[in-house]
Amino acid sequence: MSSLILPHGGLSEPVCCTVGEERRADFLAEAASLVQVPVSDADISTVYRFGDGGLSPLTGPMDQETWNRVLNEEVILRNGQKYAWTIPLAFPMTEDLARTIQSGQKVALTNSAGEIVATVLVSDVYPWDKMDYLKKVYLTERTDHPGADMALVQDADKTWLLGGTIEVLPQPKNPQFGKYVLSPREVRKLLADKGWERVVAFQTRNPLHRAHEYALVYGLETLIRQGFNAGACLNPLVGETKGDDVCAEIRMETYEKLIEKRQLGEGDSDATLWAARGESVPDRVILLGLDIKMFYGGPKEAVMHAIYRQNFGFTDIIIGRKHADAPYKDGTAIWGDFDAQEIFQKLHGDLKIHPLNVGFAAYYDSIGRVDLMEFHKEEKPVFISGKDVRKALQEGNMVDPRIMRESTSEILRKAMAQK
Repeated sequence: MSSLILPHGGLSEPVCCTVGEERRADFLAEAASLVQVPVSDADISTVYRFGDGGLSPLTGPMDQETWNRVLNEEVILRNGQKYAWTIPLAFPMTEDLARTIQSGQKVALTNSAGEIVATVLVSDVYPWDKMDYLKKVYLTERTDHPGADMALVQDADKTWLLGGTIEVLPQPKNPQFGKYVLSPREVRKLLADKGWERVVAFQTRNPLHRAHEYALVYGLETLIRQGFNAGACLNPLVGETKGDDVCAEIRMETYEKLIEKRQLGEGDSDATLWAARGESVPDRVILLGLDIKMFYGGPKEAVMHAIYRQNFGFTDIIIGRKHADAPYKDGTAIWGDFDAQEIFQKLHGDLKIHPLNVGFAAYYDSIGRVDLMEFHKEEKPVFISGKDVRKALQEGNMVDPRIMRESTSEILRKAMAQK
């Protein structure tokens, strides 16, 4: 593990706040007598990432001082050093519940089914200034966007925040795709066994179009051309997302099929590069899911996505134009196309992982494959809007194979037919 990129915060290995199986019974017995703090389905992912070290160097939800430092300075402090951090993390609760909890007290966190999942030794209970939070994370005073909905609608009754040190039971495995969701230590061992010098993570929360897929291909090929023994990870988010996003079970099925059929990069990769190596793109791609809360926070969230990936052992992360983007409810953009790429040039604290910037890609009939649009400024690409893709699938039709792999179209078409 020593040859891999270090976890965030100057640690030698990721934090571990997970309760061992040998302690489960005693842990639950003690927790049953504690004040219970409900955690939403969206925030439950954060509980588990505190537990397994995905949020290293943090050992639990932030106290007020740390929360405000992240909002105002975009850093956390550890051993006197500043480390990049752009979205503060603590657990919301109602004022009535907050008034019953004091610093030094231990509380139990429960999921939406009322089951105990963790305990927190409380260091701070403090009011949540939601408008300040929204303005500084989303960089806008408007509140007609998905991020504001989470704070003002979904957490409307939760106006206080809980900080402290956490202990977490192991996360239950999803029966369909749990084998792809590993802890930072497990991923780091997998990468060490691969022997790759550089590994680029590609994030998505959607089924892949060929243009999206090409970002992964481009990132991998970039590292190989630079002379590295490199690999790539198709690393989709599998936590709670917006209601109009395709559910994780269906998305993971589409990714599995792409891997199984060895279709990643098919027809779109650099044939000369791979022929000279006696390989193809699928030989250097792994599939792993990442269960984290989605904030739809644009540039600030791009940095958080990089922090997670560094903790899991990836050396690079693909940052596309409009990364983690969501528009206002009227469809206009909150951030510029390149803001998520440019923020990495303006960090106020240390971050080891490398952002690998990729622009928009599309299929061009002139070359018979997908390529970056910046190389074809005078040409018209083959383009279908997301609305038209959904319409075709809902009507039981396949999407143009120049836009989406047939295996992905078929899975989505069947899933939509069952709704």
